[in-house]
Amino acid sequence: MQLAQRLKAIKPSPTLALNARAKALAAKGVDIAGFAAGEPDFDTPEFIKEAAIDCLRAGFTKYTPTAGIPELREAICAKLQRDNQLTYAPDQVLVSVGAKHSLYNLFQALLNEGDEVIILAPYWVSYPDMVLLAGGKPVIIETREEDGFAPDPEAIRRALTPRTRAVIINSPSNPSGAVLSRAVLEGIAAAVRGHDCLIVSDDIYEKLMYEGEFLNIGNVAPDLVPRLVVVNGMSKSYSMTGWRLGYAAGPKPLIAGMNMIQDQSTSNPTSMVQKGAVAALKGPTDTITTMVTEYRARRELIVSGLNALQGVSCRYPDGAFYVFPNVKALLERSYKGQKVGSSQRLSDILLEDFRVAVMPGAPFGAEGYLRMSFVTSREVIQKGLARIGELIAALS
Repeated sequence: MQLAQRLKAIKPSPTLALNARAKALAAKGVDIAGFAAGEPDFDTPEFIKEAAIDCLRAGFTKYTPTAGIPELREAICAKLQRDNQLTYAPDQVLVSVGAKHSLYNLFQALLNEGDEVIILAPYWVSYPDMVLLAGGKPVIIETREEDGFAPDPEAIRRALTPRTRAVIINSPSNPSGAVLSRAVLEGIAAAVRGHDCLIVSDDIYEKLMYEGEFLNIGNVAPDLVPRLVVVNGMSKSYSMTGWRLGYAAGPKPLIAGMNMIQDQSTSNPTSMVQKGAVAALKGPTDTITTMVTEYRARRELIVSGLNALQGVSCRYPDGAFYVFPNVKALLERSYKGQKVGSSQRLSDILLEDFRVAVMPGAPFGAEGYLRMSFVTSREVIQKGLARIGELIAALS
């Protein structure tokens, strides 16, 4: 069967593929220490589940407007004003089937063939492929660990061309956990000011902060808000990954175009999930506080444990729930007579021979690193660290 040419430009999601491998092994009874999934291990708060159950019982099971029910879009506007000091109207909001879907709609509505999108590396694995699927060209700007993975604004300025349609910011970052400071955001704003590209702010981890403060670029550069798109969702802060509910807020013409794309793909997000999201946005935040407190303790455990391993160094993430250890020294060593060579092979060895699931850094645009999530128990963290130590002892 001949498939579409566009598929040749993209790759399967490496995170989903490795998670599937780890789950398949676990289903066979293999004891896997899993650090691959970007999914909170806390349950969805009860008050959110009850809101969805109540609307099911009330018969709220029909189609809704594609963009989401008015109550939810109003709640999102209230959240953006309350938490982020950003003012949007309901017709500037599109509710989608996860924040990933929001980004996909955005690129489909924005890009023409050959248009460019600036992406900061290390990056979330799906950004480049979503740009490619829309006919665009990812323009990758490298950042450095010694700079806290913060971009050089001058590098962004140099990368801007007449074809640049957007710059993506993800802070706190997946995979590095880096949080961009006010000074860095001001530098980015200065770099793009005078260019008519959009700024896409992926704020999905905004509530998961350990150091500093969360700032959207709109907070430090209000003049850029007319061309700012804020993408967020319920998955991480409210442990609602399987509910699949995200949103985008931005310029009205763009949101209208994204709505047209969604009209012809999924139509509305699931009706009762929208009611659960309303409850989440309007409800108490103590469950978020509880999660962050536990994640902070796990962060300390995993970072200190990684830094105690020979040939591994790891900076403390300021946000999100990932560590991004530097394992370049391990790649120069050999396992069973063969040089390790790449983060992908190191990840494969860890899974197949030492029962540890981690993500290689290469798909995130950062060879020489591993991404490890700490959304797992302290017991599993300690077990996984011990097994990584066993691998290191087996290297020559």
